[in-house]
This record gives sequence, C-alpha cells and structure tokens, in this order.
Amino acid sequence: MRHRYSILFFPLHVIADFLSLNAAFVGAYWIKFRAIEPVSEPPYALLWVLFNLVWLVEVLLFKPYTFPRQLFKADHLIKKLLFLMALHIAVISICWVAIKGYYYSREHLLITYVLFTSMAAAFRIGGLVFLKEYRARGYNNRRYIVVGYGKLASTIQSFYELHPEMGFRFQGYFDHATDENKSMLTGGYNDLARYIKEQNIDCVYCCMPYIDNNKLKEIVDQAEDENYQVKLLVDFRGFLTRGASVEYHDFLPVLNLSSQMLADFRVNMLKRGFDIAFSLGALLIGMPIFLVLALITKLTSEGPIFYAQERIGRGGKPFKIIKFRSMYVNAEKAGPSLSGGLADSRITPWGRFMRQTRLDEIPQFVNVLKGDMSVVGPRPERQFFIDQIVEVAPEYRSLLKVKPGITSIGQIKFGYAATIDEMVQRLRYDLLYPERRSFFFDMWIIAQTLRVMAQGRGK
Repeated sequence: MRHRYSILFFPLHVIADFLSLNAAFVGAYWIKFRAIEPVSEPPYALLWVLFNLVWLVEVLLFKPYTFPRQLFKADHLIKKLLFLMALHIAVISICWVAIKGYYYSREHLLITYVLFTSMAAAFRIGGLVFLKEYRARGYNNRRYIVVGYGKLASTIQSFYELHPEMGFRFQGYFDHATDENKSMLTGGYNDLARYIKEQNIDCVYCCMPYIDNNKLKEIVDQAEDENYQVKLLVDFRGFLTRGASVEYHDFLPVLNLSSQMLADFRVNMLKRGFDIAFSLGALLIGMPIFLVLALITKLTSEGPIFYAQERIGRGGKPFKIIKFRSMYVNAEKAGPSLSGGLADSRITPWGRFMRQTRLDEIPQFVNVLKGDMSVVGPRPERQFFIDQIVEVAPEYRSLLKVKPGITSIGQIKFGYAATIDEMVQRLRYDLLYPERRSFFFDMWIIAQTLRVMAQGRGK
C-alpha cells in the first residue's frame, strides 16, 4: 500500500469518537445517578440515540477527519473538536426545548460533554504524538520529487527536513541537465514518468518558473493514471506578506498581489465612520475638561495654548498636527530634535503631567475629523527623522500606507522616543498594525491607551 495504512486513520478516528461519546454518556449517568441499567431505558434511551445521530450527521456534513498533513497539528484538531462540540450542544439544546425534556438532568448533560471533550481531545493529542513519532522514524511516509531546479526548489526540501513528523521523503530533482545543475539532478524530463511509476512517487512539486508549461501539462495529465498529486511551487514570499487574493476571470485564475486589508473599501469606510463618531463624541463630551486644560496651559507658561508641527501622513502627504503645548517656547530653535523623555528640560512641569497622561494629544481629534489622522494608527513623524529611520529600517515605508493615529501599539508598549534607535524600536511594534488591523484590535488599543492615561504611565 502506497500510503502505509493511511486509509485506516479515518475509520479509527470515527470509531474512537463514537466510543468516547457513548462512554461519556454512560459514565456521566453513573456519576450522576450511581446506576447503569436505566440509561438504556426511556427516557434516557431516546436521548442516547439522539446524541449519536447528531454526531453522525456532523461527521457526514463537516468531514472533520479529512485534512492535509500540513494541518495535522494540535491547535487545528482541537479547534475542529470544539466547533463540533459547540454545534452538538446547540442542536441537543434545541431538541431539549422542543420536546420539553426538562426531566433530563442538566448535570448529566454537563458531565457528558466534559467527559467527551476530555477523551476526544486526549485521543487526538495522543494520536498526534504517536503519528509524528511514527512518521519521524520513517514509516507512513509520502515520497515526493521536485521538477524544475533553481534557488526556489530547495525551499520545499528544507521545509520537510525541518518537519520530519509530516512524513514526506525527498526523492530528487528533475530538470534539463546543465553544467551548473547536473550534479544535483536525479534525472531529466525523459526519466520522469518512469521514475514516478517505479518509485511510487506520491507528490510532484513543479517549481515555477523553472518548468515550461508543456511539461507541466504533461505531468498533470499523467497524475490521475499514476495516482500522484501535483503541486505548484511559486515564489511569492516578497508579496504575500502584503496580502493576496485569487480573482477568477471566467475560468482563468488571477492572483491579486495588492494588499486587500489596506485597499478594502468596506474596511476603510468602517474605520472612517468610527473615527468621526469617536472624535465628535470625545470633543463634545470632554469639552469642559479641554477648556480647563487649555486654561492651565496658558497660565503655567508663556506662549500659545496649542502647538502645530508638520508631520507626514498617509502616502507621504504632509499635514499640521495639533497638540496642547507641553514645551517652552522656542524649544527647537537650534533645529529639529527628539524629546529626551520626561526629564527633558524643555518640557514644562504642566507639560510633563500632560505627557504622562497623554492629555497633550487630545487636540488631535481635530486632525482626525479633518481626515489627516485616525484614532488608532502608527504615530506620524517629521520628514527629517523619517529619512534617518528609513536608512536603518527601510520597512518603515510600509507604515505610510495607513493613516497615522493618535495612539498606537508603539505608544502603548514603548512610548515617546528620544533617539533614532528608540524610534526604530518603537517601529517594531507599529509594524504589527497594518497586518492585524481590525475593529476589535483598534478597540483593544484604545482600551490599553485609556489604562495608560488613568495610571499616568505615559513616557
């Protein structure tokens, strides 16, 4: 057998789950009532049958035991189990209400599900550990070859060498022989069909762009007859971190390499709507507090209440950011310089308090209403410092694809930066935002910001 008893995994998994389900049902009955025989009599006999029927329907509908080896991981298995369990509970609850089966013990149902979940999870974890060790020792393996040799071709071999528990065994490279690659090849294109058949190859990785389309079509056409899988290996490592999707033009698949998250109209509209609503609410509700802050700023040091400075926004567009003034007038008369933290002598005593509580940032809600900023997003910087940051960390440019924000992960985790190196350190946090941006993530950042303000931990 080519796949070394892989065909047995499905029935074993099904049998194990049904045994666990029935053992949990009977065991829970004994724990609750200290008896076994009545469980097979009405009314619990009907509930017992219903438990099995609902689980059987779930197995037939969702096929929870069918997954590729790359997804044969503990978290994936447990997530599927919990999904099936939640659905099972929901169906049983609906039936329980429909038949008015209030005579069934809720404690018995709870114990049943706890036992079943524990046993099913233990079987999955135990089976996973056993199978990984079994495959790592060379059993239940799948043999694969790579057609088309180049720098990209070795990546799949390296991946499976790092993960022997997946049970993939490399059998060689196939390509047109040249002076550069002939020492690495197992054979040429003319040897391919014979080798696949003789060595019982399970999977053929076709490495683009080293293989021509005619040869690829020939490999695909023979796959069904010889019972092997064909997989394309394409190097999109420089693009997929930005997000990608497949579009179908009739039958022709087109890979869209533009970032879906940043270009998605609905996401941007939702975020803009939230920014406007949140900023208006903050300005209207907090107006008395803002007037007090403005008055104290005016009375505690000479100079204007507000401080405006040019920053760089989305797409490199400059704008004027507005803040409550926290430094003495002419603090930067010697040229652009970063704040030295709360100990900076240029910061007024009142300004130090506002920075600790982030109150100096409040006027930026006006920037949000104008569309220059968002409530949540990476902090905007001056062009003078951006030029220096990019020399050290070119990836900073990716932050210019989103609107800057009043608060950010970097502000929460790091705070104000006093040097270019510290700005780069803060950048490491802010780089997480474009990839993880969502409404709930924004809510989490806002909640963390409020906590920092309440504790006066801004720095």
